[in-house]
Amino acid sequence: MKHKENKKWFLLGLKHGIPIGIGYFAVAFTLGITAKNIGLTPGQAAAASFLMHASAGEFAAFKVIAANAGYVEMVLQELIINLRYLLMSCALTQKVPEKTNPVHRFLVSYFITDEIFGISSTVEGDLNPFYNYGAACVASPGWVLGTFLGALTGNILPANVASALNLALYGMFIAIIIPPARKNRVIAAIVLVSMLASSLFAWVATFIPVSSGLRIILLTVLIAGIAAWLHPIEEGGEKDEE
Repeated sequence: MKHKENKKWFLLGLKHGIPIGIGYFAVAFTLGITAKNIGLTPGQAAAASFLMHASAGEFAAFKVIAANAGYVEMVLQELIINLRYLLMSCALTQKVPEKTNPVHRFLVSYFITDEIFGISSTVEGDLNPFYNYGAACVASPGWVLGTFLGALTGNILPANVASALNLALYGMFIAIIIPPARKNRVIAAIVLVSMLASSLFAWVATFIPVSSGLRIILLTVLIAGIAAWLHPIEEGGEKDEE
């Protein structure tokens, strides 16, 4: 019975992960081109993508490598940029059943990305780890393969085409937030406030240097904290819309 349940969740995650994998392939292609330009081989670029499923983190890491900076600078920069995944992991612990094996918890956390977190957080009820495994089985290969082919083929694509491929990532974000926002006015308001606040912070960053990773963390904690205080989720289900 448990096996059938896990299989059902795995197939559902696989289905939901296909659009993510396609989008990752397009975005990672430009990442691979960047890797080639700084002297990495296709194998090294692909390994970097498998070990760190983070577009912003990898682009930043490649810049550090290109600048011949030290390990300490690399670690500190990646810590700040990717710290948001710690917040996502904490959020998902509230959805994973309490008796879930630590090995499953580790594997789920390893494959957390913005998009996989997005689809996982919208799952109703408890989150079965096999749902994340299914999504990761198509999302991760898309990211790694795209990076590999981008580094292998180099700059054969025109600059405007390579830049346009990055739009796929924003398309995935929109596809993730629109459905729940349409069903819940509170979520719609949070999305709108987050967009406005992010734009404001980006403008402020031109005068006060604040890294993009730190900006995301500050906005996430602040907006999510206020939303949780004003519209808490009751134990056992969501609070009714006001």
